Amino acid sequence: MINEQIKERIISIVGTENFDDSKVGRLTYSYDATPNFQALPDGVVSPRNTEEVAELVKVCNKHHIPVVPRGAGSNLCGGTCPTEGGLVFLFKHMNEILEIDEENLTATVQPGVITLDLINAVEAKGLFFPPDPGSMKTSTIGGNINENSGGLRGLKYGVTRDYVIALEIVLANGSIIRTGGKLAKDVAGYDFTRLYVGSEGTLGIVTEATLKLVPIPETKKTMLALYEDLEAAATTVSKIIANKIIPATLEFLDQATLKVVEDYAKIGLPTDAKAVLLIEQDGAPEVVERDIKKIADLCTEENAVSVQIAKTKAEAEALTTARRAALSALARLKPTTILEDATVPRSQVANMVKAINEIAEKYQLNICTFGHAGDGNLHPTVPTDARNKEEMERVEKAFEEIFEKAIELGGTITGEHGVGIMKAPYLELKLGQEGIAAMKAVKTALDPNNIMNPGKIFAKDSRKRVVIGQ
Repeated sequence: MINEQIKERIISIVGTENFDDSKVGRLTYSYDATPNFQALPDGVVSPRNTEEVAELVKVCNKHHIPVVPRGAGSNLCGGTCPTEGGLVFLFKHMNEILEIDEENLTATVQPGVITLDLINAVEAKGLFFPPDPGSMKTSTIGGNINENSGGLRGLKYGVTRDYVIALEIVLANGSIIRTGGKLAKDVAGYDFTRLYVGSEGTLGIVTEATLKLVPIPETKKTMLALYEDLEAAATTVSKIIANKIIPATLEFLDQATLKVVEDYAKIGLPTDAKAVLLIEQDGAPEVVERDIKKIADLCTEENAVSVQIAKTKAEAEALTTARRAALSALARLKPTTILEDATVPRSQVANMVKAINEIAEKYQLNICTFGHAGDGNLHPTVPTDARNKEEMERVEKAFEEIFEKAIELGGTITGEHGVGIMKAPYLELKLGQEGIAAMKAVKTALDPNNIMNPGKIFAKDSRKRVVIGQ
C-alpha cells in the first residue's frame, strides 16, 4: 500500500500533476487490451526523465511496492494489468525521438514513442524500421520491447528483438545501466540487451532504446491467392519457402475470418473462398517481379483457384489494411474476443490449421484462424461471452489443446503476444520445470524483492487462467 508518507515522497519526485491515485485514474489503468483481467493499482505515475524513474523505483524497492511499466496497453497477454496493485508507470512525457543517425543507420528513442510515428519519421529519410505490430498506430516502442512484438513483416525482417541494439535500463534497485551501442559487433560480456527485450517489465524499466534501421525497399507488390481447400493454402506456404523465396509478408485467413473482415472493411474480398493467402514482396524492382511471378506459379500449382496481383498502390494498401483489421472485425461478433498466437514450424502450418478446426468442432466453438503463416504464427480467435461460464470452460479446454498440439508439432505457446498472465499457466509446456527454474533464478538475482511487474510470466498454481477482479 502507498501511505501518505510514501505518497508525499512520490509527489516530491514527479510533482502533483504527475501522480494520480483517484478512483477514476486507477480504474483507467486497471486493465489492458486482454479480455477478462482487471485489478486496481494503488497509483499511477508519469515520470519525466530517467532520473525520476530511478528515484521512483528506489522508493518502490524500499517499500516493496509493485512496479508495472505500461506502454499503450495494447498487449494481449495481460502483461500490464496490475494484478498485485502498486504503481503503474506511464511514459507520456518520455516520448521523443532523440536522434535519427543516418551514418550509423540507427534511431534513439524514449519508450513512449508511438511505433507508427517512428516508422513515418525514418521513412521520411529513406530508412526503414520493419517491426509492425497490429497495434502500431497506438503501441509504443517501450511496450514493443517489453513484449518483443512481431507483425506482418516478421517473416522476412524479424521481430523487435532483431532491431534493438542498445538500451538504457533502470534496475529493480534503482541503478541505471546501459547495454550495447551503435555497433555492428559487440560481444563484451552477457547480452543484456537481448535479455531485456521480451522480459515484459519483470527485470527492469527500459527508459531509452537505440534501434537498428535498414534502407527502405525500392518497391513492393501485393497479391491475393484464393483456395477452395484450406490445407492446400497451408501447403503453399511451405512450398514458397522451400523454393528459397522469402516474402515480406505471407498472411493466411480462413473463410470464417474472411467473411467477418469483408463485412467490416467492404473492399470486395472473395468470401466464397475457403482460405486466402495475402502475399507481399518488396525490394529491387527486378527481384520483386521475379519473386511475385514465381509465387503466383507456385500458388497455381497448389490448386489456387485465383491469383490476383494488386494493380495499384491503393488496391495493395486496401488488402493489407483489411488484414490488419482482422481483430477489430472479429471483436464485433460477441462481447468477448480471445485471440491467441500458437506458433509452429512453417512446415507444420497445414497440420496445425487442421488440428485447430478439429478442436473447434470437438468443443462446438466458432474458431476463426488467421495469422502470419509464413513464420508459422497462427492466431486462432474465439468470439465468445465471458458471462457464459459454460462456454468459457469449453474455450479454456480448447486453447489448452491448441497449445499442447503446437508444442507436439515443435512449436511454442506464443510467437509474439508474450506470456503475461494469459500464457503463464502453459509456459511449462514449452520450457519444462528446469527451464522455468532457470528463468526464476535470473528474476530473483535481478529483482530480489519481486517488485518488477509481479505475477507475470510465472504461474502460481494450475493451468487454468483466472479472471482477476478489482
